[in-house]
Amino acid sequence: MGRSVIVGKPIALLLLRQHATVTICHSRTPDLKETCLRADILCAAVGKAEMIKGDWIKEGAAVIDIGINVKEDGKLTGDVEFEKAKERAGFITPVPGGVGPMTIAMLMYNTVEAAKAAVK
Repeated sequence: MGRSVIVGKPIALLLLRQHATVTICHSRTPDLKETCLRADILCAAVGKAEMIKGDWIKEGAAVIDIGINVKEDGKLTGDVEFEKAKERAGFITPVPGGVGPMTIAMLMYNTVEAAKAAVK
């Protein structure tokens, strides 16, 4: 869920490389709920707080919430309605504390690798 060149499209390409069947959706996809309900793995990167409702999640699906949004009360939330989605999902990442730390770790790793390559 999400078509950005920063997250959505790269994730789709990575999954395709592993022979996954990929459907790319976005906030204006018709019948979005039905599309989400078919997903065994749902990667959410649409950029809208809690847009993906808990009852849109297929029982046992893996849900990776990449979105980070600030609610009016100042709290962080993802693109997935976490509390309801966790009742259906087999695995779900929280926001905050889900993919963010891994993103930072990989950014640091790639920075070091780029610096080593530049020195050679």
